Amino acid sequence: MAAGEYVSVSSQADTESADLAREKKELAENPKQEHAELTAIYVKRGLDETLASSVAAQLMAHDALTAHARDELGISDTLAAKPVQAAFASAGTFAAGALLPLLIVLLLPASTLMWGLAGSSLFFLALLGLIAARAGGSPLLVSAARVTFWGALAMGLTAGVGALFGVAA
Repeated sequence: MAAGEYVSVSSQADTESADLAREKKELAENPKQEHAELTAIYVKRGLDETLASSVAAQLMAHDALTAHARDELGISDTLAAKPVQAAFASAGTFAAGALLPLLIVLLLPASTLMWGLAGSSLFFLALLGLIAARAGGSPLLVSAARVTFWGALAMGLTAGVGALFGVAA
């Protein structure tokens, strides 16, 4: 899980780096066009043309690349892709999420393990979906249903592939 997260977020970071390199080149080759782009962004956000042009000029005089990265590309230091941080977060949440099903494996008898583990895992997914929705202010049932549905689908597909290749329990 952590490796996949690292690769995914690294790809995002690579894209951000390429965007910044392209923007830096555009700023060097055509600063007037870049000023016009930034001005148009500020006009679209509600400033009048004169004020927008003045803001764009001042920000570009201070740090043109940062201004364009933030306002044109949506890239800032706080929102930039951080692959290592994402990998550690993924590893930590994966390990924490595995604790409850592991506890079920230790408690259930072997005869009920398959269905007990599947059912309890879906229950725990729904519970975690509810907790996440509550913390984020999202609709509770929609969030819990989404997490449970996709978890059930993933389990079903995994079981199907296992059965197809003769490795299912």
